[in-house]
Amino acid sequence: MAEKEKIDFCTICRKETEYVLKKRNIKKNIKDVEYMFNITIAICRDCGEEMSIPGLIDRNIQEVDKQYRDYENIVSINDIENLMKIYKIGKAPLSLALGFGEVTITRYLSGQIPSKEYSDIIRMALSSPAFMQKRLNENKDKIASAAYNKAMEAAVQLEKLFSVSDKMLRVISYVFEKLEEVTPLMLQKLLYFIQGESYALNGEPIFPENCQAWVHGPVYPEVYDMFRNFKFNPIEDARFAIFECAEDVLTEKEHHAIDLVVNTFGEYSGKVLEKITHEETPWKLARRGYADGIPAHEQISMESIKAYYTEKSAEYDFSTEKGLKKYITDIIE
Repeated sequence: MAEKEKIDFCTICRKETEYVLKKRNIKKNIKDVEYMFNITIAICRDCGEEMSIPGLIDRNIQEVDKQYRDYENIVSINDIENLMKIYKIGKAPLSLALGFGEVTITRYLSGQIPSKEYSDIIRMALSSPAFMQKRLNENKDKIASAAYNKAMEAAVQLEKLFSVSDKMLRVISYVFEKLEEVTPLMLQKLLYFIQGESYALNGEPIFPENCQAWVHGPVYPEVYDMFRNFKFNPIEDARFAIFECAEDVLTEKEHHAIDLVVNTFGEYSGKVLEKITHEETPWKLARRGYADGIPAHEQISMESIKAYYTEKSAEYDFSTEKGLKKYITDIIE
């Protein structure tokens, strides 16, 4: 798709003309390896030739840089900045804590691309508080005690914060990737629906955590503790960049189950999703004996989730978005 038209000097037409920005593929050799990059070009509306406009070269450099990092799975500048925010540590002490030279991180932030080895170390530090603690302890003598203590405290708190299984961590990460805004209430209900969908499609749970029947629907307590400070607001915090680098431990079938839920249930607000769970048997069974509004933490059995979603899948066909949407519509109405 063409972008908004603008005006600049065309050296072919020898006058100010309108131009439009378009995309073009180019081949580029880097370290004897050929890559295909998609860059932005400016096309004159009169003669159809390429134009050189201010800022376009810098934009192309950024585009190539990002795509090269994606090709080679190299961390971005933003990843490094997030790492510094997460562990409240400066450029030089972070370099030393990771076992690099003192100015290495400074160079990376200036645009130098890390080697794959160093990139993997940075990614591990970003995805694993335990790994960061190990690096901090190994290089404790190289950095100031104040920087060490602050970073170590952040790592310890993070490890407590992310006290869920690798499967749960990756499911949350994937939900974040697929949806622009997710509130804690919405996330809780989506996790419950994803678990149910996993039973319906694959006959087994996608993660081992159990949920409880709270007043506002199914809740995974560990996940609640992770995001409780956001209340009803969208989840956004530099610390949660750790999710983006979580190892992908999900199978293709599990990704498919999540996609189906995100593309259907994910279209609704947390309050609507809450109402849907209140109409479902698993939550009702666990809440039996409790009046509306009375707090309780009774566990919703996985057997009841499996039985309910298997039954409803046979009725609506939960292997399709159409079937899920019909189910949701019937529940809401």
